[in-house]
Amino acid sequence: MAGAAEIQIFLSEAHKDEEKAIRHMTNFALKQMIQHTRPFLVSLGKAKAAKLVRNLVDLFCGMEATGSPEEVKNLQDLKVEFCRECIQWAREQNRVFLRQTLEARLVKLYNEVEKFEEALNLAYPFVKELKKMDDKDLIVEVQLEESKACYELGNLTKARAALTSARTTANAIYVNPVMQAALDMQSGILHAAEEKDFKTAFSYFYEAFEGYDSVDHAEALSALKYMLLCKIMLNLPDDVQSLLSAKIALKYVGREVDAMKAVADASKKRSLADFKEAYCKYKNELQADHVIKAHFQTLYDRMLEKNLCRIIDPFSRIQISHIAKVISLPENQVEKKLSQMILDEKLHGILDQGEGILIIFDDVTVDKTYAAAIDTIHELNHVVDSLYRKAKKLS
Repeated sequence: MAGAAEIQIFLSEAHKDEEKAIRHMTNFALKQMIQHTRPFLVSLGKAKAAKLVRNLVDLFCGMEATGSPEEVKNLQDLKVEFCRECIQWAREQNRVFLRQTLEARLVKLYNEVEKFEEALNLAYPFVKELKKMDDKDLIVEVQLEESKACYELGNLTKARAALTSARTTANAIYVNPVMQAALDMQSGILHAAEEKDFKTAFSYFYEAFEGYDSVDHAEALSALKYMLLCKIMLNLPDDVQSLLSAKIALKYVGREVDAMKAVADASKKRSLADFKEAYCKYKNELQADHVIKAHFQTLYDRMLEKNLCRIIDPFSRIQISHIAKVISLPENQVEKKLSQMILDEKLHGILDQGEGILIIFDDVTVDKTYAAAIDTIHELNHVVDSLYRKAKKLS
């Protein structure tokens, strides 16, 4: 009861110091907080109540989950339950704007806890409702989350369509720097994933980085990481250090940045061993981020191909077991990769599986005389046909 009384006293001054009230409320048990704040929120104006509840939900949903996997899952479930209860309360109180604001936050929360199907199931009908009410701010927010969910589920076409719609709507209204940065970030992610256009993706990530950095947002670090990733994927590892030495990026340090520097160094040296060492040392930093993880396999394959070519280059015949030993990989994995490179015409040779040998062919210089002669005959044929048709008309 003492806790309830304290909440009532503290909330009586919430309109004077909303942030202080919200921080204080989060220290109480979730069920108590919901029970004792609802009567007070009813007494507030709808706009003020909506702001308080949304801030409260944002603070609670923004709590970082630590501990065992079971504890993390329990907190995630608690966040979803809390958000749903607030939505139900807003529906019962007939507070449409508050309900819509909370539903938009629930879509984002589903993405944060990796429940992407649930996010889309809520987002699709919700966007239709918002379009009827012409609430452009929420439309942009929800369609951005819809794009993120489609991307995570591998549907890049729908992800692109949702993002295009969100950006079109955003062009008609004022968008705060954080939302604009989020739109740029998603654009960069899709360009990198769908078209492998890392040059354009870098431009979007840079815009996102500047937007987040201007308001000291935590996502600025992610944007910086993606900029570094683009430079590595463009085979420009030297530019990584140049970027990190720039004035705007000097304050961003830590294992996240160190991980990208290690990968860039490995790429510069064309060293698969250094690449694998960086992967093991910074496994959490490189695998926890879905965007980096998605391109990590491509980068690994590229590094492996470079190393194989470097080992094979001096030889015309070489044992597969020797290649596997030098590169410190299983023999069957090396054989599979060599077969793929031969099929992709990245390597001219054949595998003698009976002897366990790779036979490399000399590069054959293609004589262009034959092709040129064929083209000349083809053109002459057109000329003769044309002359024949003209002669036939004259006769």
